[in-house]
Amino acid sequence: MNAEEEITLDLRRAARIGFDEAILCPGKTDEHLQIILDRAEASAATLLLTRMTPAQVGALHEKHRSRIDYEPLSRTAYFGPLRELTREARTCIVAAGTSDAFVTREIERTLRYYGEAVTSFVDVGLAGAWRVLEKIEEIRRFPVVIIVAGMDAALPTVVGGLVGSVVVAVPTSNGYGVAAGGMSALNAVLASCSPGLAVLNIDNGYGAACAAIRVCRVIDAASQAR
Repeated sequence: MNAEEEITLDLRRAARIGFDEAILCPGKTDEHLQIILDRAEASAATLLLTRMTPAQVGALHEKHRSRIDYEPLSRTAYFGPLRELTREARTCIVAAGTSDAFVTREIERTLRYYGEAVTSFVDVGLAGAWRVLEKIEEIRRFPVVIIVAGMDAALPTVVGGLVGSVVVAVPTSNGYGVAAGGMSALNAVLASCSPGLAVLNIDNGYGAACAAIRVCRVIDAASQAR
């Protein structure tokens, strides 16, 4: 099987569920990515590429590289024009530490791709609990709160007990020793006593953003039905 036969783009996904196909870049060769972008261009499709390395961007043909909006910290790239931001933010991100920025940025960039504004509160982890408590009234204003935390990932439980919003926890791989690449954080949020806490996989900022978008669309549909 050659590279052309290994690729089947799901260009009807947006019509089915409202999300474009996202291209997960690890494991794909430079040829795979070139073919994907060729097909997207031919179909006038816009793509979100995730976990893309600078080397993969550099290997693209110039005609595609010139159309790529790449952000190295989040390892995300936009191919094609973005949707306009049409409303105020309904989602906020609460990030425990600056070291979690690679996940926070992936969330921000995914929301931006879909035209959703976002507000972020960063470096408000519980090593200095006053930091998140200073922001809690602002955080309460948002229907969706995404909380990004590594180490012991206690922040989602604390915030989940203080706000009535939809709360989505994203454990990160930050930490050392028994943090075990994020497994301790994941177990902590899965075992949380905060009722109704939704939990994503380790470092899954993309998935958290999509969850927030689904909630916002339900809010929109309910508003239109009234």
